[in-house]
Amino acid sequence: EMQQLRDVLHQMKNEYLPKATYIVNSGHGLHLYYFLDKPIAMFPHIQACLKELKYALTRQIWNRYTSTRKDVEVQGILQGFRMVGSPSKLGKDFPVRAFQYGDRVNLDYLLSFVPETSGEVERIFKALQSSCTLEEAKEKYPDWYQRRIVEGKPKGRWTVKRDLYDWWLRRLRNEVKVGHRFYAIMTLAIYAVKCGIDEEELRKDAYSLLDDYDAMSESEDNRFTQDDIETALTAFLDSYATFPRDDIAKYSGLKLTPNKRNGRKQILHLRLARASRDILCEERGKKDWREGAGRPAGSGTKEQMVRDLRAAHPEASISELSRISGISRPTLYKYLGK
Repeated sequence: EMQQLRDVLHQMKNEYLPKATYIVNSGHGLHLYYFLDKPIAMFPHIQACLKELKYALTRQIWNRYTSTRKDVEVQGILQGFRMVGSPSKLGKDFPVRAFQYGDRVNLDYLLSFVPETSGEVERIFKALQSSCTLEEAKEKYPDWYQRRIVEGKPKGRWTVKRDLYDWWLRRLRNEVKVGHRFYAIMTLAIYAVKCGIDEEELRKDAYSLLDDYDAMSESEDNRFTQDDIETALTAFLDSYATFPRDDIAKYSGLKLTPNKRNGRKQILHLRLARASRDILCEERGKKDWREGAGRPAGSGTKEQMVRDLRAAHPEASISELSRISGISRPTLYKYLGK
């Protein structure tokens, strides 16, 4: 709204916020562009630092005076935005417009607006200063240069089982809110890359969310469209295979709690879990946890066993429960409703 626009300009003028090189009217809000006075080589570790810098600046700029929305929307440095001059979401009669406001900036200037917490400023600055040109990288890291630049091979990675993709799709159907719909589709594409899902299946699943996501629209100028899906699906690239879990949580607005093993390796974690299972069986007067696992008609014994298993291991994943008990994952999903 107009009051928030005045506050953005006021805070930049008085250097409460960094002065943007360009202020862009995106249709629903503002995009602030900070042009750097010197280019930065976009090596992976540099991208990670710039991402953290952008997160930190977003937390400063997006405040109760500059936005009516309380939920801060964060995007990585590779996130695309509408081209200046192209139609905004309000339509072709309301194009995206840019206004020059400040000068080009340097990293020292941007970092001066990041709070001095946990050494964040120093860590980001040191990493950014350690960048080198592509020619320098060719000399220092010839194997990397040959494999990644000359041959264009993707980074080596593990392919995750599709259970993760299916679980994430179920969450996107039920938990996504307005403001995160675009990023929900983007993260679905990222999980498709991680899990080796083919593009045809991904596109089918993404478009299955269209009607429900569009129904969330708060007004006619905030509709969710096929164009939004197509743009979000551009994240279906090998380069997104190592996209961090914390960033997926920030973009989608959904919490991602890691499995708690208290620092233990999986083998030890499972040994302790099985020991806990056997102790609980003994408390119930059973010699073997499988006792009573048969399924006479109408008895529901298998379901109770699954629920007892979950009660004994509330933080274990479905895969871990399957390894502990020998019960198949489909059966666990059936009775646990996941």
